Amino acid sequence: MAEKSMAGSLERRDLFKFGAAAAAGLLAERLSAAEPAAQAAPLPWNQATARAMPTRNLGRTGHLVGLFSLGGQAALEKPQNEAVALPILERALDLGVNYIDTSARYGGEARWSEQYIGQVMKRRRAEAYLATKTHDRSRDGSLKLLEKSLELLQTDRVDLWQLHAMSTLEDVEKVFAKGGAIEAFLRAREQKLVRHLGLSGHTDPEVLAEAIRRFPFDCVLMAINAADPFHLSFRKLLDLAVEKRMGIIGMKIPARGRLLSSWTPPPPEQQRGATKVTRGGALTIQEALGYVLTLPVSTVILGVDTLAQLEEDVAIARAFTPFSPEQMAALEKRAEPVARQSLWFRRW
Repeated sequence: MAEKSMAGSLERRDLFKFGAAAAAGLLAERLSAAEPAAQAAPLPWNQATARAMPTRNLGRTGHLVGLFSLGGQAALEKPQNEAVALPILERALDLGVNYIDTSARYGGEARWSEQYIGQVMKRRRAEAYLATKTHDRSRDGSLKLLEKSLELLQTDRVDLWQLHAMSTLEDVEKVFAKGGAIEAFLRAREQKLVRHLGLSGHTDPEVLAEAIRRFPFDCVLMAINAADPFHLSFRKLLDLAVEKRMGIIGMKIPARGRLLSSWTPPPPEQQRGATKVTRGGALTIQEALGYVLTLPVSTVILGVDTLAQLEEDVAIARAFTPFSPEQMAALEKRAEPVARQSLWFRRW
């Protein structure tokens, strides 16, 4: 593991020695030590982005983000995959990608995604707006996850820290309760360890809407694609995020391939989720990406398995022109027969 970039980083043994409450206090002290460097840091800027693809405001954050952004799954979460993952990260930055998304959950307990990204960020941190997430709903648990994220990402700050996969109203109650994750969010922002705050979700738009009504999040990462109108649509959530001037990041664009006509379903036992699929989808990747980019999103994130996929996605973003209302309706109609498999991540 590369050396830690935070001075006096919290050691695992400290957590067991002092207990949860004391560890949170110790972490707060050490977070304070990192404040000057983080406070002085400007927003990331990749000089290749403007030439590579159109950009949009990431809400009110001040960051101009390219239409295509790199997700931290696919090749970037597979164990012992440095030979594939690192060239993808390097090439993405070279191509002008200026937003990279990851999570404390990507890549299992080893957090491979954050590890790979950190190996590149230690040299090219200033080129990418860096987002990660906490899946813990408590203050202490989230602070511990953040401390480890900073260590693995080899940085003294992240640009966006998000609540990961907010799925139920119970999740909302937990993060806003006394000792909940929102307290960690406020502490980390005060100490300049995180620049902006956000949340993500796949399953139910009302869960995210309720959280947004309670707290002025800067960004929302939402699962939306051309099948969206046919079950628990996120369109009202999208409107709410626009009204709040939030950065809006679209995900699950091809639904892990299930929306794409080129997709060949793997054996059922290898498929994620309860909905098992026996047929391909209905759209091309150009149509799937174009549909979501025509919506008022700031950017879309996709995970890629190969350099060829990365190059294709950036090329699609570069050539993008908005679809007409008639074209959007036609894509939705084609997506309807495969809506359930394309929205497998929603609550059914």
